[in-house]
Amino acid sequence: MKQELIDHWVQRDFLRKRSLDKEKVKSMIEYSAINMTIVKSIPLTDQSAILIFRETYESIRQLGDAQWWLLGYEPRNHEVSMEILKELDIKEKMRLNHLSRFKTIRNDANYRGFKVTIFQAKEILEFWDKCADEIRVLLFKKLE
Repeated sequence: MKQELIDHWVQRDFLRKRSLDKEKVKSMIEYSAINMTIVKSIPLTDQSAILIFRETYESIRQLGDAQWWLLGYEPRNHEVSMEILKELDIKEKMRLNHLSRFKTIRNDANYRGFKVTIFQAKEILEFWDKCADEIRVLLFKKLE
């Protein structure tokens, strides 16, 4: 991530400078997986799709938050949390392009009353299944 963009986000209060707290980062990474264990135990229906989508989104966002904390910043909004994940070099890197759309779907559901479909919930779950473990491993390696 370019330093000028980081500086711009700090200036706009999208990021706040923080010292590295390894225990906090470790907890964030672990909690994302715990949350997903619970999410995956919920049967996917028309009614549960929104819950499954939102909670999966939150688990992904939390991985982005952990990455920022590793870099010495606290993210103050979802945009920067998701943007930092796009910088990661993972096998399924192309899937990282879906993050902006996931943010839009989540915002539409939360703030505009749009219905999350079963297809959308399946899509974000697939993202988690294909990308999250590798992201978590990368984050844990950075903690060492």
